[in-house]
Amino acid sequence: MSSPATRQPSLTEGPIARTLLLFALPIMGSTVLQSLNASVNAMWIGHFLGESALSAVSNASLIVFLLLTAVFGVSMASTILVGQSLGARNMVEAKRVVGTGVTFFVALSTLVSVCGYFNTAWMLRQLGTPPDAMPYAVPYLRMVFVAMPSMYFYNFLMMTLRGAGDARTPFMFMGMSVLLDIALNPLFMFGWGPVPAMGTAGSGFATLISQSVALVALLATLYRRKHFLRLTGDELAYLKPDPAILRALIFKGLPMGLQMIVISSSAMLMMRLVNGYGSQTTAAYGAATQLWTYVQMPAMAIGAAVSSMAAQNIGARLWDRVHRIARAGVAYNFLFGGTLIALIYLFNRAALHLFLPGDGEAIALAQHLNMIAVWSFLFFGITFVLFGVVRSTGAVWPPLIVLTISMWLIRPPFAFALMPKLGADAIWWSFPLGSLASMLMAMAYYRWGGWQKAHMLAPPAPAPAPGLPEAAAAETAD
Repeated sequence: MSSPATRQPSLTEGPIARTLLLFALPIMGSTVLQSLNASVNAMWIGHFLGESALSAVSNASLIVFLLLTAVFGVSMASTILVGQSLGARNMVEAKRVVGTGVTFFVALSTLVSVCGYFNTAWMLRQLGTPPDAMPYAVPYLRMVFVAMPSMYFYNFLMMTLRGAGDARTPFMFMGMSVLLDIALNPLFMFGWGPVPAMGTAGSGFATLISQSVALVALLATLYRRKHFLRLTGDELAYLKPDPAILRALIFKGLPMGLQMIVISSSAMLMMRLVNGYGSQTTAAYGAATQLWTYVQMPAMAIGAAVSSMAAQNIGARLWDRVHRIARAGVAYNFLFGGTLIALIYLFNRAALHLFLPGDGEAIALAQHLNMIAVWSFLFFGITFVLFGVVRSTGAVWPPLIVLTISMWLIRPPFAFALMPKLGADAIWWSFPLGSLASMLMAMAYYRWGGWQKAHMLAPPAPAPAPGLPEAAAAETAD
């Protein structure tokens, strides 16, 4: 009989649509909370510190996203490996993955944090941050770099728990960190009593405090509950990296991290193009992207859910359920993503007014670019869902190639070619074109590609047949 410390939720049983929905909703809730936190901070900054400060945070946030993706692939590979191990009912392998992931993840995130802190101004200049925004962007971004080790490790724990089939615990602690961040932001930004006004740096300091507190609370809770993936006693030896698992984390995680880097670096290039049209257009784009974040949330949450759910079913060799998971994920993307897109079209100006003054030029520009681009995120959502299933087998290079083509070889050249004629509209129209191209390529690979034959870890060598000498067995295998 299993003890309470070894029981874990299973994603390999029950009705597909209902199980996926119940698993995806807390992930979506966590994403909503993250975006709500960023949006509330943007509202404080945009309304009280001005459009230059909002432009600064928009530029800095792109760099933060890029650096977060530096370790995204490792945590995603860990999620898949944990899911496959638990689907195969191999608890020891799951704990080995956790131990190796913790060591590698902490070392890498610390390196990224230190290097980023000392190169903040250089990175902002390379992005083409407007000069009037630099005094706001530099202190904000440096403070966020201090917070990054906590942010990274917290994110790793959440994704590992999702791989184990638990999306509720990450949601609860995400709620804690967001509420704390929202409460502390105005305090540190504007000061009160003995607390000095820190401006945009105060927003970053609030993130540092909230993420660190939530991380400590989450770790304490997992050990108090005797979570089945916690490492204790002799199991702490699993913190010494396992070579096979480490190779999988690097060589499978790297392409998945590069997928996000392709997306974020393409967004940085587009931001550089937008910056060329001045602070008003940059502020408009920054406000619009706040709404775009919400539009993309269902697809990203469902993509993460289908990846974890498919990984467990692949570990259990339940391929029919894997395909049904993909179909259910696409249907939910249309339902939730389509609803949010419709709401933005209905309340376009009112939604943008949350981030921009109602009488400025920026809000009119933001309304215009929303009308052109926002509908296309429904296409990109299908790409997220299908790639969530595909990568759960270990097929990580084809999604990277597809995203590279759509994000770098289609979107920027189109914008560059038509900017002399269409101006900023060329940038806005490049989004639908890139989204459509990525969706068509993702559908083609899912239908005809060889993703089902991929694997995260190298298959074990076949055992010798009874009575057959090892040398003869090796010769037979050859």
